[in-house]
Amino acid sequence: MQNRLKYLLLGLFLLAGAGEIWRRLAMLARPEIQPAGLVAFAGLFVLCTISLTGFALVRNGWLRWPLALLLAAGSLLVDGYQWAVGDFMDYESFVTMVESAGDIGSAVAQQGGVLALATGRAALLLFAVGLQPAAGGGLWASGARWAALPVMLGLSVLLFFRGGEGSSGLPSSHSGASLALLYAYDTATTDRSPRRAVTLQPEGREAGGDIVLIIDESIAGAYLDINSAHGVYSGLGTDGAAGDVPVHNFGLATAINHCSVGSNVTLRFGGTRDNYRETVRSGPSIWAYARRAGLGTVYLDAQRTGGRYQNRMDDAERAQIDVWEQFADVPVVNRDHAVADRLAAYLKDGEPQLILVNKVGGHFPVSDKFPLSHAKYQPMLKRGLMPDVSDMAGRDGMDGRAANWRLYRNSYRNTLLWSVGGFFDRLFAQAGPAMGPDGATLLYTSDHGQSFHERGGGGEATHCTPAPQIEEGVVPLVVIGGVADGEPRARWAEAAAAGRDRRSHYRIFPTLLGLMGYAPDAVEPLYGPDLFSAAPDPFTFNTRFNARLGSEPVWLHVPLDKIARPPLSDYRAPATGSTK
Repeated sequence: MQNRLKYLLLGLFLLAGAGEIWRRLAMLARPEIQPAGLVAFAGLFVLCTISLTGFALVRNGWLRWPLALLLAAGSLLVDGYQWAVGDFMDYESFVTMVESAGDIGSAVAQQGGVLALATGRAALLLFAVGLQPAAGGGLWASGARWAALPVMLGLSVLLFFRGGEGSSGLPSSHSGASLALLYAYDTATTDRSPRRAVTLQPEGREAGGDIVLIIDESIAGAYLDINSAHGVYSGLGTDGAAGDVPVHNFGLATAINHCSVGSNVTLRFGGTRDNYRETVRSGPSIWAYARRAGLGTVYLDAQRTGGRYQNRMDDAERAQIDVWEQFADVPVVNRDHAVADRLAAYLKDGEPQLILVNKVGGHFPVSDKFPLSHAKYQPMLKRGLMPDVSDMAGRDGMDGRAANWRLYRNSYRNTLLWSVGGFFDRLFAQAGPAMGPDGATLLYTSDHGQSFHERGGGGEATHCTPAPQIEEGVVPLVVIGGVADGEPRARWAEAAAAGRDRRSHYRIFPTLLGLMGYAPDAVEPLYGPDLFSAAPDPFTFNTRFNARLGSEPVWLHVPLDKIARPPLSDYRAPATGSTK
C-alpha cells in the first residue's frame, strides 16, 4: 500500500509535466532533426524516471527526506520558470534566475497562480519521495536505488559537456537538481581573487560637471519618436523641453545582452566582446575609476528597496559608492519622476560626481506604470492588476494572442510617454542650465530592448528568451549636454551623425572613462573604442552571456532593415496628430 501511494504520486508528478514532454517531442520530430535525437531523449527520460523511483525507495529517512527536498526545490524552480516564461530552462536561464533572487517578492506578486501550480507539483514530488517506502521490493527496487545517484550525476556531466543545454522536457526534478549541481561546481571553481585596482592615471577632465549614466529598463529603441516617425514622445526631440541643452542622438544601438543582469554588470565593469568575462569578474568598477579621477559616486536605484542588491552588485562594490538612494516610500508609478527630482538636485549641487541611475522604465507589467492622464494610446490592458510591482516576471493577463499583444503595445506606449517623455521633461525643467555647454554630460540608454511579437506568432515573452528576436537587443543611445575638446556641440554632433544606428553598449564604458580624463589611447586596449571612435562596430548582442562550462558567447547580428517598427494599426491616432 505504501509503495502504491508513492508510485501514484510519482505518476501524477510526471503527468503534470506532459506539456513540456509534448513540446520537446514536437521539437525533435521536425524533419531536420535526426531520429537519434528522439531516441536519446526517450532513453534519458526513462533513466531519469528510474532514478526518481530509486530516490523514492531509499530506506534511510534521514537521507530520503533531504533528497526529496532537493528534488522538489529543483522542480519548483524549473516549473515556475518554464510555466511563467513559456520556454525551457537551460543553464543560462538558471544562472539568470539565481542572480535575480532578490526579485522573489515581485515574482510571487505577479506569478502567484503559476507558482501555486508549480508548488503543487513540487509537493507531489516531495511526498512521493519522502514518504516511507514499503520493505522489500526485490531486485527492481535494489537496482533503482543503485541507479538513482549515478543517473543524476551522469545527467550533470552530460549537461556540462553540452554547455548547460540538453535537459529540455526531462523531469523537472532532475533538470533542476542537475543544473544546481553544475552551478555549485561552477561557483566552487570560480576564481575569487580580489579585483584589480585602477592602474590608469587620469590626465585631467575636459569639464567640471557631473557625469551621468542613465540605464533605463526594457526600452525598445524603435518605439521612441527620436528613432521612428511614429514613435512615442520621448522629451529628447526638437519638440521637447530640452531648450538650449544639446541632445545628440546616436539612434538605435545594440545592447550587451538581452537580459538585465548581463547588460547592467558589464556597463558597470566594462569589457569588450572578447574580454568581458574576465573584465566583469576581476576588473575595477566604474566607481573605482571615478574615485581615482576625484569624483564623488552616486547610485540612484528606482527598482529595488530595502537595500537589496541587484545585477551582481555586492558589498565590495557597494563600498565604493558614496551615496546610494532607493525610493521605497514612492509608489512605483512615480519612482522615475522621483529619480528626475533627485538627479536634478545632484546636477545643481556644484559637486563633480559620477551618477548612475537604474530607472523603472518599461519592464512588464506595464498596465499600471502610467497614470490615466497619460493613457493616450487605446485600447490598452486592464489596469489595477499590479500597481506595486516594479519589474520581474509578469504578463498582465497576457495569453500570447495577437489581440492582446495589441493591448500590450499600447499600454507600453503609454508607459514610455510617462516614464521616458515625462521623465526628461521633468529633468530638463529643473536642471536644464546644469546640462548646458559647461555643465554635465548624460548618457542615456536601456539595459535591453523588447519584442512585442510585431511579426505575429504566439508566445508571451518580451525579452531574455533562449532564442531571442533581434528587437530584444535594440536600445536607444543618446548623449545629453557634454563638453568635448572645448567644442561642446560640434564634436558630439559629428560623433552622433557618424555613429547613428551603428554603435553598441560596448562604447559606453570607455566613453565614461574619457569624460573622467583617462586617455583614450590607454583605455582602448582594455575596453575598446569609445563613441568618438570611427572604428566599426559589429552591431551584435550576446545571447549567451553566462558562457561557462566550456561554452562560448553567441552573438546575434541585428540587420537594421529587419528591426520591427511600431504598428500604427495598434491605436487610434490622437485628433491633434501628436503623440505628446
